[in-house]
Amino acid sequence: MDARIIEILQDSFFKILIPGLIYTIPLTLISFFLGLMIALLTAIVQIADIKFLKGIAKFYVWIIRGTPLLVQIFIIFYGLPNVGIVLDPLPAAIIAFSLNVGAYASETLRAAILSVPKGQLEAGYCVGLSYVQTMRIIILPQAFKTAFPPLFNSFIGLVKDTSLAASITVTEMFMATQQIAAKLYEPLILYCEVAVIYLMFCTVLTQLQHYGEKKLNLHTN
Repeated sequence: MDARIIEILQDSFFKILIPGLIYTIPLTLISFFLGLMIALLTAIVQIADIKFLKGIAKFYVWIIRGTPLLVQIFIIFYGLPNVGIVLDPLPAAIIAFSLNVGAYASETLRAAILSVPKGQLEAGYCVGLSYVQTMRIIILPQAFKTAFPPLFNSFIGLVKDTSLAASITVTEMFMATQQIAAKLYEPLILYCEVAVIYLMFCTVLTQLQHYGEKKLNLHTN
C-alpha cells in the first residue's frame, strides 16, 4: 500500500472516530430512547382504540413512514424557522430521528403486543389488575421478547442514518470525514475508512443483539 495512503488513514482514523464517540453514538442513543417512548405511546393508543387519539397516531405514522428521513430533517431544521421555530442542529437532528424511529417502532410494538394472546389481558382483569397494570406487568414483557430483534435492527439502522445529520452541519463521523476529504482530496480512501468504522460499530451492536436474544431465550426456558 502506498505510504501516503497509510499516512492518511493513520492521521484521519481518530479524527473520524472521536466525533463518532462524541456525536454519533450519543445521538443514536438519545434518539432511539425518545423514539421508543413515542413508539410505545403510539402503539398503546392505537390498541386502546380511542378514536380521536388513534386517528392522530395513525396520521403521524402515515406521514413519517411515507416521507424520506432527509426531508423530515430539512423540514425541522430549515423549514420551521419560517414559522418562528429555530433549532440548533443537534436538537433538530434528535427530534427528526426520534420521530422517525417512533413511527416505525410503533408498528413493531403494536404487532408484538397484538401477538400476545387476548386471554392474558383477561387473566390480568381476573386478578384485579387495571388495564395499565396488565399491560405493564403481563403484556409488555411478553411483547418485548417478540419485538426485541426488529427493534434492535432499527437501532443498528439508526447508527447509519445519523450520517444524514451532516446535512444540517452536525459534526458527526460523516461530517468529519467530509471535512477531511475536502482538505486532502482523497474522497475514496476516506469514505471507505468511515464505512469501515460504521461497520465496526454495527458489528459490535450485532453481537450485542445476538447476546440479548440468547439471554431472552434463556430467561423464558
